[in-house]
Amino acid sequence: MKTFRMAALAGAMVMAAGAAQAKSDIVVGLNLEPPHLDPTSAAAGAIDQVLYANVFEGLTRFGPDGSVNPGLAESWEISEDGLTYTFTLHEGVTFHDGSALDAGDVKFSLDRARDEDSQNAQKALFEGIESVEAVDVLTVKVTLKKPDGSFLFNMAWGDAVIVAPESITEIAQEPVGTGAFVFDDWVQGDRITLVKNPDYWGEPAKLDRVTFKFISDPTAAFAAVMAEDVHAFPGFPAPENLPQFEADQRFQVLVGSTEGETILSTNNKMKPFDDVKVREAIAHAIDRQAIIDGAMFGLGTPIGTHFAPHNPDYVDLTEMSQYDPEKARALLAEAGYADGFTTTLKLPPPSYARRGGEIIAAQLRAVGIEAEISNLEWAQWLEQVFNGKDFGLTIVSHTEPFDIGIYARPDYYFQYDDAEFQEMNTELGGEADPAKRSDLLERMQRKIAEDYVNGYLFQLATPTVANAKIKGLWTDAPTQATDLTGVYWED
Repeated sequence: MKTFRMAALAGAMVMAAGAAQAKSDIVVGLNLEPPHLDPTSAAAGAIDQVLYANVFEGLTRFGPDGSVNPGLAESWEISEDGLTYTFTLHEGVTFHDGSALDAGDVKFSLDRARDEDSQNAQKALFEGIESVEAVDVLTVKVTLKKPDGSFLFNMAWGDAVIVAPESITEIAQEPVGTGAFVFDDWVQGDRITLVKNPDYWGEPAKLDRVTFKFISDPTAAFAAVMAEDVHAFPGFPAPENLPQFEADQRFQVLVGSTEGETILSTNNKMKPFDDVKVREAIAHAIDRQAIIDGAMFGLGTPIGTHFAPHNPDYVDLTEMSQYDPEKARALLAEAGYADGFTTTLKLPPPSYARRGGEIIAAQLRAVGIEAEISNLEWAQWLEQVFNGKDFGLTIVSHTEPFDIGIYARPDYYFQYDDAEFQEMNTELGGEADPAKRSDLLERMQRKIAEDYVNGYLFQLATPTVANAKIKGLWTDAPTQATDLTGVYWED
């Protein structure tokens, strides 16, 4: 099946610094290139960064403030017992190949995501679904096994976007969605291009062409933005350069918050990390502020558990893992590792991981732990660490929203298996009372902090550097997305 291709656009994009900019085009820099283009079958946030809201849409969607808003569903009704959600789809929605969106496509997408053989990285989002029924062309009824106060939230994730059955065989290379932009081209190792969807069912995009340019090297990122070859760079990887951009009237600098809990992730089933004393020792060997200052040039909020500080239910537990090298050495001796040990530290490409990894390796070495660094490309990290669980330590930012529930999944890559936490997570899923939910969330945060499941480092900030005339960019990152549907050039 051939993806819809838009006719050639009028005007050319001028790439030279200082030249007039075509007001219909934009070049956006990103740190990571997606391993493929199917958001429903991979854990790579880089896929959503390009495609979420732009190409693919779900029944609901996240707004720039993290709110859950209508997406392909214009409305919904919830039964009194909280078990049945009846969605009414927007009329006149078509996929980029020209086929009409209907309730059957929604049923296909949700059934595919929750299938026993599903490759969806967030399959747990769909486990509470009992059945999906296409009532009529524009009506879908989803019945849950038990009430779930997070269901509409879950349906806004990039892993829950609606796909066409006809597109599945080619979706990894030729994504076909319903969004305001159509996939145009992918030059692997360089760029992905999207073009405006002239038949979009909702508010049309203001841009005609979007080019995502993949630049992982901080020095190259700085040069590309300074030369105006790149017009906007969300998650700019060289925070040390922000003052220079702030002093240049050609640019704007936006510094927002993310859902990204950056952690020194630990393989809980690998010796010696199966011993809580060893994990606690690692937590006390880490100087969070030194990492924030050295790797992020001061951008980042220290955390002591896997929860976003901007969430009203966040509990500050940083005191539990304060930097204390002497205590770290004592705990290692108690665990039988007075002479230390050697392990792996496998790092994905983002600068927070590569720069932070060097600092953490030095801090661990100071207490007797030799962490052998391996710098991996994103696909290698997914294969070895996330899927293969072949690692001792790694550094990664978990940018999925409200994702503490991953600690209830024993097969998740850091392999934490605790019945008490799993029971609390199950109880949370069926609890609608705000006060009771807050109590459960506090207990869950304390549990993983007390078990020192991972080394909790900082909440990732998201600096965006952009041309001063670009409007509509998200400041915060409530989900892994570069939503360009409302972006435009100011006259």
